Amino acid sequence: MYRSKLNLIETEFGIKLIKDIFEKNLAKKLSLQRVSAPRFLIKGTGLQDDLAGTQIPISFKTKFSDIAMEIVHSLAKWKRYALKKYGFKYGKGLYTDMDAIRKDENVDDIHSIYVDQWDWELIISKKQRTILFLKEIVRKIYKAIIETEEIVNKTFPKLKKRLPQKIKFIYSEKLEDMYPQLSPKEREDKIAEKYGAVFIIGVGYPLKSGEPHDLRAADYDDWSTITSNETRGLNGDIIIWDNLRKSAFEISSMGIRVDRIALLRQLEFMGLNNRKKLEFHKGIIKEEFPLSIGGGIGQSRLCMFLLQKIHIGEVQSSVWPKEMIKNCNKKGIRLL
Repeated sequence: MYRSKLNLIETEFGIKLIKDIFEKNLAKKLSLQRVSAPRFLIKGTGLQDDLAGTQIPISFKTKFSDIAMEIVHSLAKWKRYALKKYGFKYGKGLYTDMDAIRKDENVDDIHSIYVDQWDWELIISKKQRTILFLKEIVRKIYKAIIETEEIVNKTFPKLKKRLPQKIKFIYSEKLEDMYPQLSPKEREDKIAEKYGAVFIIGVGYPLKSGEPHDLRAADYDDWSTITSNETRGLNGDIIIWDNLRKSAFEISSMGIRVDRIALLRQLEFMGLNNRKKLEFHKGIIKEEFPLSIGGGIGQSRLCMFLLQKIHIGEVQSSVWPKEMIKNCNKKGIRLL
């Protein structure tokens, strides 16, 4: 039977430790400043993330306005808007705590209706819109994770180090060629177990099979630019191997953001040309917003992995199906 290596008090201490240390490391390595972020947005501005159209946001109206508000799904587009609004300069960026409620989420051991992550965004130049620069940023983020793991292990010697020192890069096309008979999730399991930590490049554009490695919205990551031969995409996911769950574990989704050309191409590709009329999209088309790279890093997921927990409910307080609570109790999993 699974047994947590930390009790509840140690767990809560560990959660705070991880959030403090990683946040500080991330900000230093990427030259980011913390900013306040909205928990809800005005509907119809284009700033809401529709998660590739797979989930419906929670909406409500206030006493002072008939305009609907929506609880954020993520801040993928808001951050780029904020870079301009706050006057950030080239080479600098922002990060914030993003708290979302995704009521349509299929909950399991790593998915909750409550989503918490560090959302970050950094201003870049046109010359930096390359795979090489994307890899450079990924390595910095991964280094921040490694350094955080080292401090956690020193604080709790009973937790043994699991991450490799370096992260492996692989294109989604190459991954499909290696395991053509497997599903994208099964491919992630194979490659993550092999290398311990990988960054899968190019998520959103259809592969040879006709299906993308995973879905991506049309209006933030650039997943359609040809980068090398037939390789498309300036984005990807940081995946690590969780030997407790015997499964791949996505820690972060990130990428170089769309420029004018990529946005128009991806809206056309997804049949979403009507979005060109929205405030945010018009800003990208008119080139009013800075070029940027950004992403989200799961807070509960990072805590879950570094504290060696088997269920995300062990590091966040949420609501779960009765059957799941019953099964967790049988397995010795203590949900917060």
